[in-house]
Amino acid sequence: MSQITLNINGQAHTVDVPSDMPLLWALRDTLNLTGTKYSCGIGVCGTCTVLINGTPMRSCVMPAISVVDAEITTIEGLDPSGNHPVQKAWNDEDVPQCGYCQGGQILAASALLKQTPNPSDQDIDAAMAGVLCRCGTYSRIRKAIKLAAEYAAREGGTS
Repeated sequence: MSQITLNINGQAHTVDVPSDMPLLWALRDTLNLTGTKYSCGIGVCGTCTVLINGTPMRSCVMPAISVVDAEITTIEGLDPSGNHPVQKAWNDEDVPQCGYCQGGQILAASALLKQTPNPSDQDIDAAMAGVLCRCGTYSRIRKAIKLAAEYAAREGGTS
């Protein structure tokens, strides 16, 4: 077991975890941050996506110990009140069906908009390709990202 401190959603959390424990399980099982979901377990589907220093990363294949000095953002920390432009657009466009992939989708979309405030369809497709939606709401996802870009432009950017 290793005692490590993780900076998650702007707060330091000290946890005692096995040195090879994936970040996903530290988040879900140790800290009860269950918005980050488990699906494939091999980093392919993107459901477990979190932001590490603003970059979308797969938490199911990343040892928690490897991100000790990083800023980790989970879906719970994007904007707990739901007022992030992506969260608002997701609701306005009725993107979720089953909702299972939405944490990964929303975090990937927010990272895209932070880097590319006015993304093209190709930018969106490239950024979102790593997060699978089994319900197939890809056209609504693209529409929501474009709407979120409009919201962010009105509000002065994404955070």
